[in-house]
Amino acid sequence: MSQKNLALVSGANGHLGNNLVRFLIGKGIPVRATVRDINNKTPFAGLDCEVVQADITNKATFVKALQGVETFYAVGASFRLWAKNPKKEIYDVNIQGTKNTIEAAAEAGVKRIVYVSSIAALDYTILPAKESNGYNPDRRDMYYNSKNDGEILAFQLAKELGIELVAVMPAAMIGAEAFLPLNVSYNVLKLILNKQIPMDTKITLNWIDVKDVAEGCYQAAQHGRAGERYILANEKCMTITDTIKLARKLYPDLNLKVPSTVPQFMLYSLAWIMESSAKITGNPPLLTTKDIAMFSGLQQDFDLSKSRTELNFQPKPPELALTAAFAYLMNHKELLR
Repeated sequence: MSQKNLALVSGANGHLGNNLVRFLIGKGIPVRATVRDINNKTPFAGLDCEVVQADITNKATFVKALQGVETFYAVGASFRLWAKNPKKEIYDVNIQGTKNTIEAAAEAGVKRIVYVSSIAALDYTILPAKESNGYNPDRRDMYYNSKNDGEILAFQLAKELGIELVAVMPAAMIGAEAFLPLNVSYNVLKLILNKQIPMDTKITLNWIDVKDVAEGCYQAAQHGRAGERYILANEKCMTITDTIKLARKLYPDLNLKVPSTVPQFMLYSLAWIMESSAKITGNPPLLTTKDIAMFSGLQQDFDLSKSRTELNFQPKPPELALTAAFAYLMNHKELLR
């Protein structure tokens, strides 16, 4: 399949990838979608797009998939904050994936790349955080490290290989469409509705509607300046506890409880127990000591002036994004199991 304006979206059965595919189709743009598991067709039901197999850890598969592509939306990555071997399963996968896909794009003659980075790659020591602050100096998390180092590598490779590359940095994405397994941030809303957050961790998240991020990616392809990075978030973050309070107002019949405040040592003790159990079972813990150390009290507030001015980025306020996302989960009970 070779068409004018052909776009390729990697990680297209993931939350952002699938919503981006839907957005591009709505714009009349021909789309090729890559997935690791070609048998996972559920997210593409009723969508007019080509679905092909490609894996970011296998460069040859992307050289083939990117033939005839004009714009490559590099969405696919290992998006998780916990693994038994985080260096191997998260960091190495994302760094090698960045190298493989950008080199493959150059070999295939792709003109432009929108590289999906993350707000994880921002420096939070000066608030509100903005693109020009530089990169995150906190090196305690392998996913965060992979987004920092991956974005730097992406710009470096694009410059060496003569490809236009724009980076976008989404915050905690929620909203429709969504399929199992839910992403890290959406899973927090699932935990809230299932009454699985017993105490106030003071952890904040910057909620953003995934459809706004999808549109931001498209605008970055159209109007973003090569070599530049753009934040796709809201100006203000919310604590998980304030998010629960909003859910209580929306669904009083659920009898959701506002979590109680406990001393910091109790949070660390609970997290340590959960981590110890996870090492045995292999299932991600609900809370880790690293989560508390890095994110408890962290203000994820952003200066969006660059994205608003250059990409015309106009995201829904976090309360509206949450209201829609909670409604989607309540209407799709299979996602709450």
